[in-house]
Amino acid sequence: MANVEHSGSGDAVGAGRADGPRTRIGAARAALWLIAAVLAIRQVAVVLRTPEGERLTDLETWLGPNGVLHVNGSLYDADRFTGPPFAGLVLKPLARSGEQALGWAWTFGTLGLVVVLGLIAARALPQPVSRRTSLLAAPVAISLLILSLPVRSTLYLGQTSILPVLLVLLGLFAVRGERPSGLLIGIGAALQPTMLLFAGLLWFTGRKKAAASTGVSFAACTVLAWAAMPHDSSTYWVHHLAGAGLGASPDANANQSLHGMLLRLGLEGPLETGLFLLLSAAVALLGLRRAVRYATDGQLLLAAAITGCVAVAVAPATWQHQLLWVLFAAVGRVGKRRSDRYVWPVAVVLVSTLPATMMLPNIPVTEPVRDNVVLITALAAAVAVPFLLRAHPQYENPIPTDYAAPAPARWSRVPLLPFWRRVLTRPNLLLELLLIRVGYSAYQQVRLAATGGTISGGRATAEHHGEQIHAIEQFLHIDVEYWFNHLTARTGWLEDFFNFYYTSFHFVVPLSVLAALYARRPAEYRWARSALGFATVLALIGFWAYPLAPPRLMPDLGFVDTVHGVQDFSKPNYGTLTDLTNQYAAMPSLHFGWSLWCGLVILVVAPRGWMKALGLLHPFLTLCAIVGTGNHWVLDAAGGAAVVGAGFGLTYLLSGPRVSRPAGAPPLTDTSKRSVKDGTPS
Repeated sequence: MANVEHSGSGDAVGAGRADGPRTRIGAARAALWLIAAVLAIRQVAVVLRTPEGERLTDLETWLGPNGVLHVNGSLYDADRFTGPPFAGLVLKPLARSGEQALGWAWTFGTLGLVVVLGLIAARALPQPVSRRTSLLAAPVAISLLILSLPVRSTLYLGQTSILPVLLVLLGLFAVRGERPSGLLIGIGAALQPTMLLFAGLLWFTGRKKAAASTGVSFAACTVLAWAAMPHDSSTYWVHHLAGAGLGASPDANANQSLHGMLLRLGLEGPLETGLFLLLSAAVALLGLRRAVRYATDGQLLLAAAITGCVAVAVAPATWQHQLLWVLFAAVGRVGKRRSDRYVWPVAVVLVSTLPATMMLPNIPVTEPVRDNVVLITALAAAVAVPFLLRAHPQYENPIPTDYAAPAPARWSRVPLLPFWRRVLTRPNLLLELLLIRVGYSAYQQVRLAATGGTISGGRATAEHHGEQIHAIEQFLHIDVEYWFNHLTARTGWLEDFFNFYYTSFHFVVPLSVLAALYARRPAEYRWARSALGFATVLALIGFWAYPLAPPRLMPDLGFVDTVHGVQDFSKPNYGTLTDLTNQYAAMPSLHFGWSLWCGLVILVVAPRGWMKALGLLHPFLTLCAIVGTGNHWVLDAAGGAAVVGAGFGLTYLLSGPRVSRPAGAPPLTDTSKRSVKDGTPS
């Protein structure tokens, strides 16, 4: 009896342990579905709250009272309809529907297609996948689809581009039997002719009946449209070579195809046409060959994504709402190390969800890449990215990341909440650069949005806050700004030095410190980078909550703007960044905050005393520069110090004490890991 009771007790304990992960997965799944629902509701609300003349513009162009499907004449007379004649034939009956009701039905119907698309993609993930991944994949996929630019563009414009993608995925993953599968893919190709590339994928993977069915159904739909609209069919297939040249601006940045890229590079005429055909043939050949390889390896979703990326590149025109295949390429596994696995999917998700200007700075030297960033990503997926085969030893078991052992808190009264483990190895450089660029771009956008007359109240509110800060400093007897600003303005060499220091060292020194840590102290790089990120996010909250006019923008206090000169505040001129900066983002001062971060990091990690002293000199000179040039109050610097301190504190709470490990040091053994205390391995 005792043994039975003991066994029962053990089973209960085991069941309890198993229930823990199960409960956590269930909670995570519920939270992800809630996020997907909120994103869907928000997107629909954005579309439906947009004035009628500005939303569903493509739908209005087709089906409105003066739409191309509602009046007599050719579909292609006004360069407003770029789809094949079969698409016009399918849409024509809808032209008689009530416009308002059709707009609502179109929006919610498109959202329903997105949900189905996400469910199919989640079920089609290359096997094997863990139970956690299988449970969480669907809400994650749907959320990413809703956030993607192609889906947002489709919902906003009222396009049909999701339907061909859905028909292809249904044919590949949801329909039994080769002929029904080919039928769906053929209809998708009739709506978007480049989908015919999937017939090649089917043929070379042994599904020849499906490939033949695809060709037959495509031909039947095309012939049906030709019989109903012979003039339009001749215009599309003969005069425009399957749609080439249709649309008002084939060289616009929105056309992310090889044809559009060559036009943007200045090529035209027979040279451009010949080069486009040559490049398209090469991409199609290499891409389909890779797609067949991954399909036979059991990664059919990746093969479909590669084929879709080929279609993106070789189409005469590929508009933003047709770029959904690029997002599906994120399912490919790239890299032998676990830390490298995130680079490709993160890059694909960012390219698919963010404007190109957030990926690369808006400067002339980056224009060729920035204007074609989605096409470049599609080409990389189609012909270049070395996706791992399932037989590769690192496909399921990548080289693990080297972590430091958990360490106790330095102060017993400060409980640690280890949100992430402390990594000892150097992070992937490409991923770091990508996230830093996107993070800084987001910082610029939020910082800029924190001004103006909407939420913050504009200039009047900022000047009122400036009077508050000035009064507090007078009460504390630290209002030295006026004296030091005029001392700087009347001392030529001092003005030149502080102007140069203010405009030049704000970015150079933090980037140099990060680069040195990345190269020499990778573990400390992560610690320092996290602290800087937290400090910057906290500063954004300050910019938004408390817009503040710096001394130089207080018209009645007599400060001198040594950097920009005397300004007309109604039409100021701060150089090329006048319209791209928030002049009232003064509290807290990130000029001082970032310099203090540099000084503290150098103080902690520098091996020699003179280096530490030099590091601490930087925040002192920065404080003198921001006050001497009239760009900040002394209390702004105090605010900058506060957010930097909070940044280091949050990093400590979430990941534990700093880990010190130079680059090139051997991996920690189990024995040495157990001896790691307070961040220093034995």
